[in-house]
Amino acid sequence: MVTSTDFKVETGADEVAHDITEQCREFVRASGVTDGILHAWTPHATAGFAVLEEGERTPADLLSILKEILPVDGPWTQRSGKHGHNRDHVLPALIPPFASIPIVDGELGVGRFQTVRLVDTNKDNPVRTVRLTAVG
Repeated sequence: MVTSTDFKVETGADEVAHDITEQCREFVRASGVTDGILHAWTPHATAGFAVLEEGERTPADLLSILKEILPVDGPWTQRSGKHGHNRDHVLPALIPPFASIPIVDGELGVGRFQTVRLVDTNKDNPVRTVRLTAVG
């Protein structure tokens, strides 16, 4: 059994690690898949997924570290978009545009404190598409 859905996420004009855990849970429950894989995909060259601890500061810590690893004013050779956008094209090497999460007994198989986050550091694109596919 395979089923998919697409939805939009408004990431706005700030760097975010947007929590999509509940959308993933609801999709898995509605999919009818009892054991398998939930695959999340975003068709964007400047966004990706991270499975993070649900702590209030964890997303902010991730975004802070990304600014250190991928500085806005870094020595980027590719020039595209607005100033600072070049770093966003390297983001998927660290935060991939996909995630696979187990489906166990008809539920999203994340740990007690885990969340699924859409990470978007590109302030030029305030709306992102997410595709969820359940495979059982």
